Amino acid sequence: MTHTLSRAVTATIIPAGDSVTLAAGTAVFVTQTLGGNLTVRTDQGLFRIPAEQAGALEGYAPAAETAPTANEFSEAAVWTALRSCFDPEIPVNIVDLGLVYDLSVEKSGGGHSVEVRMTLTAPGCGMGPVIAEDARQKIAALPSVESAKVHIVWDPVWSPQMISAEGRKALGLE
Repeated sequence: MTHTLSRAVTATIIPAGDSVTLAAGTAVFVTQTLGGNLTVRTDQGLFRIPAEQAGALEGYAPAAETAPTANEFSEAAVWTALRSCFDPEIPVNIVDLGLVYDLSVEKSGGGHSVEVRMTLTAPGCGMGPVIAEDARQKIAALPSVESAKVHIVWDPVWSPQMISAEGRKALGLE
């Protein structure tokens, strides 16, 4: 179903990663809503619209997607937060895609410092900083997280063999 933007929105060009403004009146077709953000297609290509701007799509009603919540901090809560992050072109979360290589948690004062090492499916992907920032924000929102850092690394090089069984199933590879 096609929707029309009721107001201008800031969006990210996929896969370049550049920020642009989509004008009010632009017709958009929603192709993916995983992780809360919207991937839309226009006559100018694919764009990612942040969840907080979804109200600009006339007639669009987001599906009731519950964001991961945690009452107390745990490493499992961090993994759950990471599983709510998606590449806007692929309907599998970054953990099941095999993009997250390392997670470290350190106690710091009264809270926790979390660092993640992740990669991308392709080195030239301009969406890398956008995906990494989405992951960082979701980790930072967890209880008692004082510092959250997400680093993009290229060693080892990602390959499709790194996709989990769940990810393979979602992509129809099994």
